[in-house]
Amino acid sequence: MNTSPPRSLVAELTYRCPLGCLYCSNPLDFAKRRAELSTGDWSRIFAQAAALGVLQLHLTGGEPLLRDDLTELTAAARACDLYINLITSGVGLTEARLDAFRAAGLDHVQLSLQDGDEAGADYVAGAGVHRRKLAVARMIARMKIPLTLNFVVHRLNLDRVGAMIDLAAELGARRVELASVQFHGWALLNRAHLMPTPEQNDRAEAIARGAAERMRGLMQVVFVRNDYLAGRPKPCMGGWGRGTIVIDPAGYAMPCQAAASIAGLEFPNVRTATLGEIWRDSSVFNAFRGYDWMKEPCRTCPERERDFGGCRCQAFALAGDAAAADPACEFSPHHRTVISARTELSERINPVYRTARSSRDIVHRNNSPGG
Repeated sequence: MNTSPPRSLVAELTYRCPLGCLYCSNPLDFAKRRAELSTGDWSRIFAQAAALGVLQLHLTGGEPLLRDDLTELTAAARACDLYINLITSGVGLTEARLDAFRAAGLDHVQLSLQDGDEAGADYVAGAGVHRRKLAVARMIARMKIPLTLNFVVHRLNLDRVGAMIDLAAELGARRVELASVQFHGWALLNRAHLMPTPEQNDRAEAIARGAAERMRGLMQVVFVRNDYLAGRPKPCMGGWGRGTIVIDPAGYAMPCQAAASIAGLEFPNVRTATLGEIWRDSSVFNAFRGYDWMKEPCRTCPERERDFGGCRCQAFALAGDAAAADPACEFSPHHRTVISARTELSERINPVYRTARSSRDIVHRNNSPGG
């Protein structure tokens, strides 16, 4: 069983967000999770993470810019010698605030863009923010802070992958990620609206491969394949509980950001246990480590040491069993659910946006003890 130290901590600072993206991976019931961790809580977690062996910290959400203590949190992470990556929509980011983050120790920004086309981007985001995001990208590049642009790609924008890559180069990004939508959270509700055709996906991937070769040494171009169309699953998160700890805004620790969707798991909280205890001893992190939990065909599959059986959250969502072979795999007995989903395309007139009303209800008690 793998209990080597984690290398990455994903800090979901808040579930509040000004956007309503159709593919948002935050939990559908996020509005119930009101008591966000305090500045002191997060500072203690960062110190524990560094002591445990974590090297990289990803500050995300929701929208982390809505934490009014984000500069203090950045400084606390820098004091622990963590590499700090801010994952943001950029909405509300000013030059003064970005300069404060840089002074506090910020290493990198990952900025999300929904499309290379303004109308398409604003449709998916549920808000007219594309132009502001472009201005923020130029500001980040002008301040010489390393920048990654992340585009979640799906049926509504895959035909513009070339334009997205060109836009990333124009904006001065060092890396562009074309990440196929993962069908969790709101994306699963909108799956028939977002699922690309195999032909569309293949064209986009070919364009990305060509761009990656053409821009070698100038900008890294990464295309993350669509599980439903690949025939084989990705090694989700590098394997369950193998390298990453995710902490949600209320302090619950998970092996991945979608793990809360699996019914029956009791997640430990950093308010009552240390990260070391959680990583080594919690039933949740040990649930799908190693190979003893696997059923056939995963148990005897020669690929099990590469893909670790695929995504546990996807297995639960599609097969109702987190220990099942990921239905994305062509050898899974549940693969028919993925084949069926490929053909359930819809020109949905009323897409299901992330519920903005619920996110406004969340209270940030920044300085109150215990959240």
